[in-house]
Amino acid sequence: MFSKITVHRVGNKINGESLTLSQQELQLDEEMKELLGNYFINTFKSEEQFQFYSDSYLVNNPVYSSVSEIFEDQAKFQWESENIAKHLYEAAENPRVQAGELFVVYFEGEVFESADGKSEKTDSIGLFKTEKREGFLKINPQDESFEIERDFGISLTKIDKAALIYNSEKESGYVLSVIDNNKNGDIYYWFEDFLKVKQRDNEYFHTQETLSVYKDFITQKLPEEFEVSKADQADFLNKSINFFKEKEEFKYDDFVKEVLQDDNVIESFSNFKSDYEQDMQISISEDFPINNQAVKKQQRHFKSIIKLDKNFHIYIHGDRDKLETGQDDKGKYYRLYFEEEK
Repeated sequence: MFSKITVHRVGNKINGESLTLSQQELQLDEEMKELLGNYFINTFKSEEQFQFYSDSYLVNNPVYSSVSEIFEDQAKFQWESENIAKHLYEAAENPRVQAGELFVVYFEGEVFESADGKSEKTDSIGLFKTEKREGFLKINPQDESFEIERDFGISLTKIDKAALIYNSEKESGYVLSVIDNNKNGDIYYWFEDFLKVKQRDNEYFHTQETLSVYKDFITQKLPEEFEVSKADQADFLNKSINFFKEKEEFKYDDFVKEVLQDDNVIESFSNFKSDYEQDMQISISEDFPINNQAVKKQQRHFKSIIKLDKNFHIYIHGDRDKLETGQDDKGKYYRLYFEEEK
């Protein structure tokens, strides 16, 4: 449950909209606190974590500096919340960014999973921005009938933008959970221009990036250097996902021997991975615990589908040996073998 909450109205300065700062915290009854608390916390479902960074020193990151002050002295909560709102107002450099309310919330004793995988309780600060307005009906009694009126408000089903900063690992930029459900034409506004965060170097990150670079290799580089069919590519994608689902730990040598097998393909992937790391300015570990949530998220992008003209789609889930391709006087064809029709 949160112990402090305040709200500011943040317009878009590019569009000439104003910034309206609240001068005091909100005073809410227990029912409203519970409603808003669930609304805020239930927003965070992913295990993906981030950290603040700066091009010079961390203290020069405005949001990092403000939350540090609040963690050290809760008496500064209202003052620093205003500084955060001012920074968000200045961060809007795109006319498409929507105006909205910025809620700054102080949570006490939220459960947090530390770097060593242990659950512990720590204080946290939440930043929540509501932008979209949804229509709803109000029905009021009038005389011997009812009156129906349309109004607009904030939906409690999904928040537009949110960040939860845990009071942990301050020296490396804290630990954050961040979401943006309404990018609205500006993908940099919340993550980069306002918060200035990057993904943390943990098992989620390494699982995600390994699958990402492997998918790019199979779909882009492999067909350039080797003679492979769409069915072969689908088979490679399936094998990789199955490897990550079946193993608890990722070991690079085991992965390439089991999934890629061919020495020339393995060498090509190694070179592609090195170029990818250099281009993205990241380092992907070759030995790490596999994060199942990251696998599940990446699996959505591993489409093992062969599209044939506008007539057929072939979905391949495994057993490449039961699929053959060829060509005769009628054209190209695929031959599928199966044991049971369902």
